[in-house]
Amino acid sequence: MSARIRLEDRECPLSQTIQHVGEWWTLLILHDAFDGYTRFDQFQENLKISSSMLTTRLKTLVADGLLERRLYQRHPERYEYVLTDLGRSLRPVIVSLAAWGNSRLDPRKRSMILVDAETGEEVEPVVVDQATGRRVDTEEFVFTAGPAASEAMRARYEQATASGT
Repeated sequence: MSARIRLEDRECPLSQTIQHVGEWWTLLILHDAFDGYTRFDQFQENLKISSSMLTTRLKTLVADGLLERRLYQRHPERYEYVLTDLGRSLRPVIVSLAAWGNSRLDPRKRSMILVDAETGEEVEPVVVDQATGRRVDTEEFVFTAGPAASEAMRARYEQATASGT
């Protein structure tokens, strides 16, 4: 029987991340925030999302520390939602997801592309090791149990190592 890590165990960093950004509206709201949207009506108009769903998602993003809610008008009270440092740290994830989606499309069917802001040239993002600059999307890089891994997590990776995967 294989050792499995259940999502509810939340030991795996992937499951912890999905807990914060796994709901698709969350990723779309964050994408809009990276594009400079800060106000409720801007998010709602662009995403065509119900006000109740948007309210719920924004509250969660604030509670998770990804957005900060700031008063920008007193009468009537109005708030804007601004990316925190933690929220901004998700930019590479959003960029990578968009690039992955675009890589599966005919270039003429892409509605959004990533470009160098200075030159306007389209760029292809890749994930690299910060120390070496090597791409980490190859089989040369694998996951293994970390220092805080449970016995189940250690067993999972020992099994993977033994089988060569």
